[in-house]
Amino acid sequence: MDVIQLFKYLLNSKSETPDDGGILNFVEDYLEGFQAIRIDVEDVKNLFIYKRFGEGEHLCFAGHVDVVPAGEGWDTNPYEAVEKDGYIYGRGAQDMKSGLAAFIQAVKEAQNFQGTLSLLLTSDEEGEATNGTVKVLEYLQKNNMLPDACVVAEPTCEDTFGDAIKVGRRGSINGYLTVKGKQGHAAYPGKAINPIHQIAKVLGNMAGVDLDEGDEFFAPSKFVITDIRSGMQVTNVTPNELQMMFNVRNNTKTTKKEVREFVAKHLQGIDYELRLTQGSYPFKTDTDTKLVKKIDEAIKEVTCKEPKHSTAGGTSDARFIAPLGVDVIEFGVRNDTIHSTNERTTKKEVEDLYKVFKTLIEEWNK
Repeated sequence: MDVIQLFKYLLNSKSETPDDGGILNFVEDYLEGFQAIRIDVEDVKNLFIYKRFGEGEHLCFAGHVDVVPAGEGWDTNPYEAVEKDGYIYGRGAQDMKSGLAAFIQAVKEAQNFQGTLSLLLTSDEEGEATNGTVKVLEYLQKNNMLPDACVVAEPTCEDTFGDAIKVGRRGSINGYLTVKGKQGHAAYPGKAINPIHQIAKVLGNMAGVDLDEGDEFFAPSKFVITDIRSGMQVTNVTPNELQMMFNVRNNTKTTKKEVREFVAKHLQGIDYELRLTQGSYPFKTDTDTKLVKKIDEAIKEVTCKEPKHSTAGGTSDARFIAPLGVDVIEFGVRNDTIHSTNERTTKKEVEDLYKVFKTLIEEWNK
């Protein structure tokens, strides 16, 4: 197989979370001469597969084989790779079977690498992400097998292929606020405490507000309200309480402590309860590390572009890798159709991504 044939094979494998569509068994067979470790947890399939070429650093490529449901409205069968007008269509074309095909083929063709090459694959990235990459990392840490550097092949490019890599990600803080009032008759507002009126007085100073100024790599942490609900859907009863949910995609300058203080500052004199959870934490890989420099050089060699170093977007499994002291970046094709109907990427982007990873491997020890 060449990289495009491999890409189409992966697209034709229906692998909605947590189903791997048989891809992990295929990879085990495809990477002949590699040592495979299966770390399946409940219905989640995980594979760590590696080859030790000799003494030297351990370079890992990580990704997920699972995809989100296709949904309705496709012009083609979402689980049949369709090539037309320079594009290849299919669920997962961008997120992230293009990345999988590129690094699987690049690693398969590697020769005389001075160190260890590995792949970390899971079927649980688009789901709860509790039994996937995190479980593999626990195994690797316990057995002293953690890589020195890792490339996650999520789609990162914005306008043109090669224009951006992710050197970090923001965290995600979720807030659940309950404002307590006193139910009453709408005709006698003085005998009630209306939580809607209470929150209305301060909402303008909270919604969409930046909690910090950000920095060279991170945008400001913004207080984003996602849901407000209250009342009994009648016009003559004021509600007893109001519930509001919000999210803060936080950088390294803002933690749950600052979020809690921000809420307390604006809700002085109001009876409320606040619960905060954090699904992921912000991280950034130093741009002076070997990994960032080498991927920059490889991208420039293939595309003649110098990629910007970004931390924008949502979360990825890189959030589990970075806290273990592993240098990690993300690089993949453009991300303009991820999770949408008629997801697609160009044939050239897949070929160029493979060339970037192949160059990275070949130049790693030079």
